[in-house]
Amino acid sequence: MALSILITIFSLVNLFITKSNSAITEGDVDLLEFPLNLEYLEAEFFLFGSTGRGLDFFAPNLTEGGAPPLGVKLARLDPFTRDIIKQFAWQEVGHLRAIKSVVKGFPRPLLDLSAESFAKVINKAFGKPLNPPFDPYVSSLNFLIASYLVPYVGLTGYVGANPKLQNSTSKQLVAGLLAVESGQDAVIRTLLYERALEKVYPYKITVAEFTDRISNLRNELGNNTAVKDEGIIVPRGEGAEGRINGNVLAGDEHSLGYPRTAEEILRIVYGGGDERVPGGFYPKGADGRIAKSYLPNKA
Repeated sequence: MALSILITIFSLVNLFITKSNSAITEGDVDLLEFPLNLEYLEAEFFLFGSTGRGLDFFAPNLTEGGAPPLGVKLARLDPFTRDIIKQFAWQEVGHLRAIKSVVKGFPRPLLDLSAESFAKVINKAFGKPLNPPFDPYVSSLNFLIASYLVPYVGLTGYVGANPKLQNSTSKQLVAGLLAVESGQDAVIRTLLYERALEKVYPYKITVAEFTDRISNLRNELGNNTAVKDEGIIVPRGEGAEGRINGNVLAGDEHSLGYPRTAEEILRIVYGGGDERVPGGFYPKGADGRIAKSYLPNKA
């Protein structure tokens, strides 16, 4: 009798889940699949940076046969930073699983995570080539600066997508993803803020200026009229309630997270300010219906 009751309960639960997921609209599916592009990037960067191995070793089923990432490798991290980045890495693996448990998704797109790819972004941020070229893998500080490039862009995408979602399952998933991505960004920004006035070796440039330049570049590439990105130190009038210079959490005039559209994100991660021209971290473009709709070859 007890077994019969349990089977009935599990059947009802499965039926509820099936009905809930089947109610996910086509628009929701697109909005949930698009972030996989960034989740793949973060998973590979954090896994390789902290362990020297990526998804093909730890979770090959999640890659679905997608091309291996280019240039990514083990970083020279101190034990404390390595521990944090390893935590981030496994969180990103979880994010990939979570998204793919709700929508079909797509194989890992080709990612260029080479030192040269990051150096191009940093050179663009400063408007000149740094000498020697910036390498995210040579030190903990460099890796944290490179990490500053990543989770924040993703979290602004989740903020932007949330009000467009229709299904409660979709909203719950995005809320959970946003919570952890925001946490990662806060940790990265706090670690950098602690060293804000330190000059990054061998450049005579402070950590704070690196974050300012990167944030300004993302604002520029996003091609949005309003500011949606801020460094770790801001003019007092731009700090929380116009009362403080420290800015470990970026937010608008009410300290709410900034939203970005998928198009703005593509402009940033492609590195050229145009969602129609692949490049940067995605040499062949991002995947999913939204990203593909802007590519010349939409197949």
